[in-house]
Amino acid sequence: MIIRSKVPLRLGLAGGGTDVSPFSDIYGGAILNATVNMYAYTTLEPLDNGQIVFENPAKEELGEALQATENLTPEGYFILHKGVYNRIVKQFTHKPLSFKMSTFVDAPPGSGLGTSSTLVVSILGAFVEWLKLPLGEYDIAKLAYEIERIDLQMAGGKQDQYAATFGGFNYMEFIGDNVIVNPLRIRQRYLDELAHNLVLYHTATSHVSAKIIEEQQKNVQSKKQKSIDAMLALKEQAFHMKEVLLKGDLDAIGQILDEGWKHKKQMADSVSNAFIDEVYEAAIAAGATGGKISGAGGGGFMFFYCPSNARYKVIDRLAEFGGQSKRYEFVTEGLKTWTMNDETMRR
Repeated sequence: MIIRSKVPLRLGLAGGGTDVSPFSDIYGGAILNATVNMYAYTTLEPLDNGQIVFENPAKEELGEALQATENLTPEGYFILHKGVYNRIVKQFTHKPLSFKMSTFVDAPPGSGLGTSSTLVVSILGAFVEWLKLPLGEYDIAKLAYEIERIDLQMAGGKQDQYAATFGGFNYMEFIGDNVIVNPLRIRQRYLDELAHNLVLYHTATSHVSAKIIEEQQKNVQSKKQKSIDAMLALKEQAFHMKEVLLKGDLDAIGQILDEGWKHKKQMADSVSNAFIDEVYEAAIAAGATGGKISGAGGGGFMFFYCPSNARYKVIDRLAEFGGQSKRYEFVTEGLKTWTMNDETMRR
């Protein structure tokens, strides 16, 4: 028997960072995000030999074989896998499980597309499918958040787990511990035009989001007004972004992104750097009307709104910085799981 899961990565279009505690606890947060056809994959094969084997098919030398126990020390390359396993055993099975697990993500760590959280949802989804756990979308997203932020003590927000689980375009509201996911019914022609005009560019750099988020949290805790005002403005922009997408006023997106980028850089000093600023200004000079870095900042993917046919000049200009523009499509489906048993595979 083989169990598989497939979960999309996301673009945070507006409001990024307002889902992070303590800002979301005090002021409430709002984010608009969308999933794209880049994925985190998990394959799980039950074993009966009392072992747990973790593999990355692209980096076989990183594989790890362990004895199946009720608790695995959460360390090393497969820390996320172990964190999910520990919670599954503690909360659901109350006994060790034996299996082989292989995972892969279409984007590298630190890309700004929510790779870590999406991988957690993918691993969790495989366990849910295997063990037939009675968990709905909100349950899975919340559990993924708790594993990453509470069990493993990794700094970050709440949006990635919910974006990965639900999929599609969502306007999300964060009020204390409560998360409300509002799916948006956007006309297909608006989505096609947005995908045409929004250039996704990998800077060939990465970031450590936890450090940036910790700086952001510290600014809120110390009541640094410049940072708090920036987050309040970003929260308002998420609502504005929702409005223009639903109405099809797409060319307003460039201005929203440009203003949002200015506010985002006020959240923490490490959000941007000289290289990122140079890339941004080059894209604007080539015809983009606005853009931002995806995720916490500091590196990874950026995206730019390029009206009409400006995308082609922008792509050519950005290529000079050593990165690569990425083709993509928006997708509406979130976490997807399935099982292939021996009989099915023989047909």
